[in-house]
Amino acid sequence: MKIYILSSGKYGKRIVNNLATTLSSQMIGIHEVEEDLPEFIEDLTPYIPENLPESDLVIAVGLKGDINLIVLEVARKTGAKSVIISINDHTNLPPGLRKEIEEDALDINVVFAKPFCSLKPTGDQYIDEFTQNFGKPELEIEFDQLTGNQDEEIGAELIKKVTVKRDAPCGCTAFVSQELEGVPVTEAEFIAAEKFHNYPCLASMAKDPELNDAILHVAGYQIREAVKKALSFTCKSAVVDEECCMGEDGCEHLCLGVCPQVNAGNGTIIIQADGKAYIDPASCGSCQLCIRECPYGCIEIVEEKMDLEKKSIKII
Repeated sequence: MKIYILSSGKYGKRIVNNLATTLSSQMIGIHEVEEDLPEFIEDLTPYIPENLPESDLVIAVGLKGDINLIVLEVARKTGAKSVIISINDHTNLPPGLRKEIEEDALDINVVFAKPFCSLKPTGDQYIDEFTQNFGKPELEIEFDQLTGNQDEEIGAELIKKVTVKRDAPCGCTAFVSQELEGVPVTEAEFIAAEKFHNYPCLASMAKDPELNDAILHVAGYQIREAVKKALSFTCKSAVVDEECCMGEDGCEHLCLGVCPQVNAGNGTIIIQADGKAYIDPASCGSCQLCIRECPYGCIEIVEEKMDLEKKSIKII
C-alpha cells in the first residue's frame, strides 16, 4: 500500500511521526500544508502539490478550513480511491464543508475520522489495511492470577504485560500501555484515562455539536474501552433499569441522541425489540449525559465490577 499524507501543524506532525514508526516504507510522500492559511480560499490551485506520486490512500491531518478541499484533488492526481480525513477540532472541518467534500467525492471513498482514534475498518481495502495498525485502540492485557486463599481482595491482580494490537494514530495507546504495567486491574481503565490526558491528547476540548461532547473526551473513551475489552470487565458504567424503562410504551429514546459514543459511530446504546434501551458497558464512557436526559430516571451509574459477557439482544 502506498500512502500520501497532507499534514499541518503540531497535530499533523505528531500523527506523521507516529505513523512512520510502522508505515515508513509505505509513506511515499508527505506534504506540509501551511498552518496560518485563511479559513476561506477562493483559488486553491496554488496550494495543490506538484509532481505527486502514485498512491493508494491519501490521509489528511490537521488541515483547517477550505484547504481541506484540496484533498480530493490530490487523491485524483495520485490515483488514490481511498481517503481518510482526520478531525481533531470541529471548527477545522464544519458539517457544510464536509458535505461539500462528500458530494464531490464521486468514485473516491472518503472517511471522516472524528477523532482519528475512532477509526474502524470500513470495508475499503486500503483503509482496512491501515486500520490493521492504527485507528480505534485495541489491547491485549496479561495479569498475574491470585494464588492465595479465597479471602484475598477481588481485583488485587496486577497487570503484567500490555500488548498494543492497534495503536491510536497519535501514539497515545502505546504511551498509555507502558503506564499500565504493575497497575491493579480494577484501576486500569481509570489510570488509562488519566495517562491519556498526560500524553497529552491534542484534540479540541470545546464541545462538538455533533458529538455532544468534546472530541478530546470521545478520544479518551476509546482508550478506556480498549482496556475494558482487554480485561473483559469494567468497574464503572451507566446501566438502564429495564423495569423502569418505558420502551415501546412511550419512550422517545432521548438517550440515543445525547450519547457521544453513539454520535461517534459506536453502538453504545442499543434499542431492543421491546423498545427498551441497553447500554454496552464496554464502550460506555460514563459521561452521564444519558442519565440527565432520561425523563423517567431509568439510568444510573453503577460502580462495581461487571463482566463484559455478551448479552443476547433482539434489536429493532
